[in-house]
Amino acid sequence: MIVVPAIDLREGHCVQLRGGSYDHELVRLDDPVAVAARWRALGFAELHLVDLDAATARGDNAELVASILALDGLAVHVGGGVRDDAAVARLLAAGARSVVVGTRAVADPAWLTRIATSNPDRVSVALDVRHGVLTTEGWQVQTIRDPVELAGSVAELPLCQVVVTAVDVEGTAQGPDLALVRRVRSATTQRLGIAGGVSSSDDLVELRGLGVDAAIVGTALYTGVLDPEALRP
Repeated sequence: MIVVPAIDLREGHCVQLRGGSYDHELVRLDDPVAVAARWRALGFAELHLVDLDAATARGDNAELVASILALDGLAVHVGGGVRDDAAVARLLAAGARSVVVGTRAVADPAWLTRIATSNPDRVSVALDVRHGVLTTEGWQVQTIRDPVELAGSVAELPLCQVVVTAVDVEGTAQGPDLALVRRVRSATTQRLGIAGGVSSSDDLVELRGLGVDAAIVGTALYTGVLDPEALRP
């Protein structure tokens, strides 16, 4: 299992939110490109990049995304508001390791199947979970969809990975939702990334033991709860 730093973009800044609430920013840094370069300098080879403004239809951070994708030596999985073929193609052409799709992937399985098949190993699916069900539109719209059912339904697609974010525990330092991790892991053999709540080396050990491939960590790295020097690949 590897540790992947998270960079969430909002209004031109790198931010971290508590519980997916846009009213509760825990971190706000002025230069996201410098943040990405710092993670690279510390030895991290992958980043998880999300444009929150694009996800919520409040604008975008396209120039910052392009600048981060242009950094050498980083495999960047990028998402946020990616809801059509043109956006997928643009991000892949800009150098994304994979394009992460969530909202439309949940609503339009046929579209997901088409873009995944057309871009094997270059599309990732985001399963954002709040109160046990999928949430979309940048964590603003609750659905009634079971994340485990969706993970199972995409298990045979040529995806790069499935990324599960437990929005309830984002930024809380309460630990990851291990029950959710177990359920999703049982539903698919796809590469599995887990985000939300990771705040200790014990959390990382538990995720590794459950067969997680990538622990996506944000707040704990930015606030110093976890020492990035100790997490080098």
